[in-house]
Amino acid sequence: MLRARYLLLLVPFLAYLDPALYNHIEPRLFGFPFFYWYQLLMVPVTSLLIACVLFLGRARR
Repeated sequence: MLRARYLLLLVPFLAYLDPALYNHIEPRLFGFPFFYWYQLLMVPVTSLLIACVLFLGRARR
């Protein structure tokens, strides 16, 4: 049975699913094009979501 907490893992999957959504130069952040800083931002976001799923799973035990 699919547990609701695993739906959090769909967020990074959907965020990377279509590169046309983030394949842009503008807006820039500290000189980095959007394409690069979006991907760099998603690394800690994905890590936090995985940690949330892990801790929510452990809290139920």
